[in-house]
Amino acid sequence: MALIAIIGRGHSGTRIMSRTLLESGVYMGAQLNPSYDLVPAEEMYEACRIMARYVVHRGGVDWDFSKLHTMPIDAAFTRLVESYLSSVLSSDAERRGWKLPETTLVFPWMVRLFPETKYIGWVRDPRDSIMGRHITDDLSEFGVPYSLTKDGREMRAISWRYQLEIVKATPKPKYWCSVRVEDFCVKQNETMGRLEEFLGFPLSKIPVTADPIGRWKSDTEKHDFDFLQEPMEELGYV
Repeated sequence: MALIAIIGRGHSGTRIMSRTLLESGVYMGAQLNPSYDLVPAEEMYEACRIMARYVVHRGGVDWDFSKLHTMPIDAAFTRLVESYLSSVLSSDAERRGWKLPETTLVFPWMVRLFPETKYIGWVRDPRDSIMGRHITDDLSEFGVPYSLTKDGREMRAISWRYQLEIVKATPKPKYWCSVRVEDFCVKQNETMGRLEEFLGFPLSKIPVTADPIGRWKSDTEKHDFDFLQEPMEELGYV
């Protein structure tokens, strides 16, 4: 059975998918935190910093990821990732997977290392996503070059855009399924049906509500940034 990986920025609702997989009998690793992340994650964080050395910042919200698709993968990166995933990779469970938002930061090399993995691309309206703090807010913590700002909301918005762009720039893997958290919460049966067809096994239905959707409408801080407009249109949020 192929591995299953959830790709999505922190505060995008990926814990919903991770919990769904866990309750559907998928082994998600030896130790999970309350967000259903595979932990400890320090080795993956360091792997992110290694890969980020080869990302070129062109300015603004424009990055060149082209080297990542053809250059040899750094051996240290491979060792760190395999060590982080050791409990999953060594498991004899029929169905295995993991969730960690930082996996998104190294998506180009993960696809090359694990080409047969089934990747679930998870996304959320950025206006909701950037309302909460996450460790990936400041991309420089993971070695990613970007135009530094002291505005916390702008920093999160740049992080959201970067993670969207690195996924878009990566040649899609053999197995890829995109899901909006809003669709999972509002049209759960329909969305689960699509995921079941993709994964090849039935999923357990966990309780979800529409409460996380549209919180930005009552938000008193800034949540609209010009550089989010185009991707929001592409994703159907405006």
